[in-house]
Amino acid sequence: MDIQLKRGLLDVCVLASIKDGDSYGYKIIKDMKPYLEMSESTLYTILKRLELSKMLTVYTLEHGGRLRKYYHITSVGLKRIEEFKKEWSEVMSIYQFVVKEETEND
Repeated sequence: MDIQLKRGLLDVCVLASIKDGDSYGYKIIKDMKPYLEMSESTLYTILKRLELSKMLTVYTLEHGGRLRKYYHITSVGLKRIEEFKKEWSEVMSIYQFVVKEETEND
């Protein structure tokens, strides 16, 4: 898979995992596990990129005597999810065309 495409997909997956409520690293990985495997290092690289892109914000709370970073999706992040849905709809239309052409040529 093209690296840029994969990066975009993973970014949106992380955004989608926090769109219904703030979350922290371990929980994001756990929530996404049924759909895809992601290492902690990959996740934290993505989270930093999303923060720098203003798609999420970060805050720290104490949990069990330790500080934990929480991630909150911004309006920019929510907009990116909506853009992705539209883009993916176009990709699926192209995919259907390609599959149809292959089926007809068999």
